[in-house]
Amino acid sequence: MSLTITLIIIIVTVGVSLMANNNTDLYARLIFNPYQVVHRKEWYRVISHGFIHDKNSIFHLIFNMYVLYSFGNIAEQILGSIMGKGLGIAFYLILYFGGMVAASVPSIIKHKDNIHYNSLGASGAVSAVLFATIAFIPFQGGIGIMFIPISIPPLVFGVLYIAYEVYMGKRGGTNIAHDAHIWGAIFGFVFVLLFVPDAFTNFVSQVMGLLN
Repeated sequence: MSLTITLIIIIVTVGVSLMANNNTDLYARLIFNPYQVVHRKEWYRVISHGFIHDKNSIFHLIFNMYVLYSFGNIAEQILGSIMGKGLGIAFYLILYFGGMVAASVPSIIKHKDNIHYNSLGASGAVSAVLFATIAFIPFQGGIGIMFIPISIPPLVFGVLYIAYEVYMGKRGGTNIAHDAHIWGAIFGFVFVLLFVPDAFTNFVSQVMGLLN
């Protein structure tokens, strides 16, 4: 197995998440708190919160990293083949961390004066990578679900993923900003269609080909 950028991000995220789960001070320093971001200028939290996950549920970390592994390597390979290795890596990193930032903006606007609001997790970045892959290959390949012998096409999985985020956002009860992750998905999809050569025409042709 080659050491891809996706795999490096997964290794770092898992390592930092597990360390923070056993270190209350580190957890508090990394978590996303819009009040401290705006009023104390701790802008690093916009990125650092993507490297920690809900310490009360290991599923949050496992799910995010599984989706990232399933789609991140695909997006990374496609970007590299279109743009060349160096530029492809640069675009992939912009995609990942741009999605993280995009998912944080609504919470900053809404909760900048609420010192008690916190959120965490890589879901915004993972959403961006997932929907970037959908923009590239909406109907090819997919993700396998444990114990179910089928593979779900990226577009179908994306719809289910957003439905899950909307449901969990309404349910609440955690530090996970599920509703904000939709903005990460939008960022990833639009970023690819606007800035990757021929991505828009390729997406339209694949959708039209299925309809025909």
